[in-house]
Amino acid sequence: MKKFLEEFKAFALKGNVMDMAIGVIIGAAFGNIVTAFTEDFINPLIACIGGSEIGGRTEIFNTGQYINWGHFITAVINFLIMAFCIFLMMKAVNKLLTAGKKKAEEAPAAPPEPTKEEILLTEIRDLLKEKN
Repeated sequence: MKKFLEEFKAFALKGNVMDMAIGVIIGAAFGNIVTAFTEDFINPLIACIGGSEIGGRTEIFNTGQYINWGHFITAVINFLIMAFCIFLMMKAVNKLLTAGKKKAEEAPAAPPEPTKEEILLTEIRDLLKEKN
């Protein structure tokens, strides 16, 4: 049992698991921000421009059941905003990660040292040129 707990501790404290946990927490908080932005800013703007109620619903055949299409539109808008923000963040992170690599790649590689055979062949060539 002790070995099992040690393995679990090693797994749980790995960087990938901790990074993922932090990402989930920040993602949930960011989701709340996007939801508030959509409900408090985007929906009223859509209602003003289109003159329609974004929180609309339609009753189904007078049964007392409703289709909440306004809620669905809000969820789609939330998703699009989140996807766009994540795209921008990933683009920035990738740019930061590749910035250091480009500098290393820009430096030209030094030409390889000639082998002993190449040096001997060069000397033979030079000697033959001198004789002619």
